Amino acid sequence: MRSLRFISAEALVSHPLLAQGSLDSVAHNLYPLLFKASYLLEQAEVTRAVLGCWPLEEFRLAALLGPSTDHPEDLRDRACRTCLEACVRGLADHVLQGGSRWLRVADLTGIRDVQVQRCPCRRALGRWGRTELLARTCCELQAEPCMGRRSTEVFADLFVTEGNFEVVVQALQPSGPAPLQVRCLSFRADSLSPGQLLHVLGLAKPGALRKLEVVHNVRLNAGHVQQLLAQVGFPQLVSLTLPTRAFDVPPTYTPIPEGEDSLLSSIAWELSQMTRLTELSVAFSTLTGKIQTLLSPLRTPLRALDLANCALNHADMAFLADCAHAAHLEVLDLSGHNLVHMYPSTFFRLLRRASQTLRALTLEECSITDSHVGMLILGLSPCRQLQEFRFLGNPLSARALQRLFTALCELPELRRIEFPVPKDCYPEGTAYPQDELAVSKFDQQKYNEIAEELHAVLLRANREDIEASTPVFGSFDPDIQETSNELGTFLLQAFKTALENFSRALKQVE
Repeated sequence: MRSLRFISAEALVSHPLLAQGSLDSVAHNLYPLLFKASYLLEQAEVTRAVLGCWPLEEFRLAALLGPSTDHPEDLRDRACRTCLEACVRGLADHVLQGGSRWLRVADLTGIRDVQVQRCPCRRALGRWGRTELLARTCCELQAEPCMGRRSTEVFADLFVTEGNFEVVVQALQPSGPAPLQVRCLSFRADSLSPGQLLHVLGLAKPGALRKLEVVHNVRLNAGHVQQLLAQVGFPQLVSLTLPTRAFDVPPTYTPIPEGEDSLLSSIAWELSQMTRLTELSVAFSTLTGKIQTLLSPLRTPLRALDLANCALNHADMAFLADCAHAAHLEVLDLSGHNLVHMYPSTFFRLLRRASQTLRALTLEECSITDSHVGMLILGLSPCRQLQEFRFLGNPLSARALQRLFTALCELPELRRIEFPVPKDCYPEGTAYPQDELAVSKFDQQKYNEIAEELHAVLLRANREDIEASTPVFGSFDPDIQETSNELGTFLLQAFKTALENFSRALKQVE
């Protein structure tokens, strides 16, 4: 329920001209209420004015938009373009005005990007857009006369690609005094060269970085990864994501025959120096027989581990099942491995050891068939803390899914299931794993009937709290959605370059 104070704040910001003219007479402790009310009602002029006159030393966006005793609704999932642009413009107004009011810290982190915006304008400003807006604002302020103004530290989550690389570098490397000093807590990179990545990370104050995601079209090999970790250094890093094939050996590297992989050992040592590291994603890297070398030196138990499509063998699975990390895992992705058929004992031992902590498990395209469902049910039954289970891309029949759903209803904390299109909906003899074209060619009517039957299983078990779905092409990714045009251009250019190299090679052969 809204408090009388918040209702009064809403009434005031509903009249923008009156609100802006009254700010000087508003008590300082009411500014947070005015800010949230203006954000809720999408009164951008008031939002900008409130921040421009902000009387407190700190402005923390997530805390202001989160639930409070005055207004219990959580607005952190409103990445409203209108309001966020007003915030940054108001921040610029504040530092330009100077005066006795000094905003020491502006924390713009904590916004959650969701698929459907609840704000009135329905227009989102994603992480990439927020990065560019902040960077351009910093550059504009750098061009203004300084006049001895004190700077404001701005904490931000940055998303850098080829499209905004130059302006971000300029914002992080001002030629003179900078009214806004950007401090990066989370950094995502895509469509950059290794050299660009090293350069911008070096400017982003990596000593304070908590989360680093290097994804998709950043073409790193093991040499680049070793150089990145050794030269830049990330002492406070909690979460690390590396791109596809990040552990491939460089073309110039000569491995020692039958000896230890010195490059991988060096990477593992660098990771061991990150004493806060608890989340590691190395999906789609070939790590056959290398998991022990990579993970055993780590000093802190991992809570999240993504080893999807890493071509793990029995030795890797045995290490995972017995290592110190297993008893602490909360999020685990082992997609792309034939676990239940090839490594049943080690896989289920891993699940038993992780059962007290495991919250999210992903087993996509793991060749789980109807004959494996009984074993899978036994393996999952101890996982009483499991909240999310994803197993898309497995050739399971409607009957097997019903049996599995019945068992999953016994897991008290489970809230989300992502299940595959039943194989009954595809032509007989359909091969697995499927490509994108094949996966989309199924009998929609038959799928709807089976989905209704599965939903009925949940209802009979009084588990309406479980959301079950089949995102055929994967879950919503706001970052990919926002930069899809740029990524498409990047991929076309990469394809063109590959064709040109191939053509040159053919001419040399001739």
